[in-house]
Amino acid sequence: MGLFTAFDISATGLSAERYRMDVIAENVANANTTRTEDGTPYRRKIVTYTTQETDYNTPFGHVLDHIVGDGHTKRDSFAANQDAIGYGVKITEISEDNDTQMNMVYDPSHPDADENGYVTYPNVNIITEMTNLIDASRAYEANATVLSASKSIAMKGLEILQ
Repeated sequence: MGLFTAFDISATGLSAERYRMDVIAENVANANTTRTEDGTPYRRKIVTYTTQETDYNTPFGHVLDHIVGDGHTKRDSFAANQDAIGYGVKITEISEDNDTQMNMVYDPSHPDADENGYVTYPNVNIITEMTNLIDASRAYEANATVLSASKSIAMKGLEILQ
């Protein structure tokens, strides 16, 4: 793996976590939105991402297997890892959370109340969102630290060449 690959991997992680924090902020901002443009309550959004350019057909137990010139398989951690390295993450989907129940609150005076007086509020739980925000923030910090360490390694390499 080259030095610039480390920069690329960290950059994709930073972008993905920033986008995840934006979606969490949208969820929190719409925690009390009972009517969206289509007339339904807001539904919590979830960001899903996966690794880029990874061979998904290789089971983990075979990651170190490497085919050598004579057609036999041997354990070669360096060569096999070159084939199994992922190159960061990519966002694959932003979906609505249809698994969590919407919140039903009795408020007959609310304009969006049904015939029984219940208002359907979004399925956004502020505690869950704040926990996810802390998780995304720590992942962002970790990627920023990796980027900084990679930069330091590059700078030391340039100093050696002087």
